[in-house]
Amino acid sequence: MRIGELAALAGVSTRTVRHYHHLGLLPEPRRLANGYRVYGLRDAVALARVRRLTELGLGLDEVRDVLADDAGRELPEVLAELDADLARQEEALRARRARLGVLLRQAEEAGGLPAEGPVSEELAALFGEMARASAARPGPEPAMAAQERELLALIDSTAPPEARARLHAMLGEAAAAPGAIERAYEVYALLEELADAEPDDPRVAVAARAVSAWMPDEVVAQISASSVTAASAGEDAFARAYFAEFAPAQAEAIRQAMALIAERAR
Repeated sequence: MRIGELAALAGVSTRTVRHYHHLGLLPEPRRLANGYRVYGLRDAVALARVRRLTELGLGLDEVRDVLADDAGRELPEVLAELDADLARQEEALRARRARLGVLLRQAEEAGGLPAEGPVSEELAALFGEMARASAARPGPEPAMAAQERELLALIDSTAPPEARARLHAMLGEAAAAPGAIERAYEVYALLEELADAEPDDPRVAVAARAVSAWMPDEVVAQISASSVTAASAGEDAFARAYFAEFAPAQAEAIRQAMALIAERAR
């Protein structure tokens, strides 16, 4: 058989046959005086076996291990490893589909996804509550509210699972009290008023006390005073970047609020 006939018999392309030769997966056959390769039945059997193994999902290096006379691994071992890998892929696909299902439900229930992008189911519920509270207020939504959602979405996307779980628990407790979301918007409005103020403006202390008072005692009890103090002092890159997003008076109000919360946490 010529190479084209062999390829047609095995259901592959001639280019694939040449590639298998190059990789050493298929032995080179004898050649005629004119240089043409001549293939026999054993070549067709070997080529068909390579094709079957690749269709099972084995990589070409794994196929080489199976076919080699001194194979480092036997075929059952390779197939068992492949089966375990496929099981992991199936689990990952199920998780991704479940996540997509949550996002589709969020989009259907809310008429679209949040402007901050796909978020966890817990944050989506909170953002929905915020949207309803904002719609019930006169005038445009305070920019501080959108900034808060962006920060929460960032933490939700980048924090380790344990930190995300704590965040969701604290947010759930903070938002569960009657009127909590509405009071949060009152706090946002106070902070919004500081956009053009000086850090020593008397309204800074008023806003700081409002932020601290909004935080439920149950949540404060879970907060480490040292971590709040460090954050308010801007001792890490994230904290510095966080405070840089605010006007000077707003940043000062949040620092003072963190100091008040740290005192309550002691």
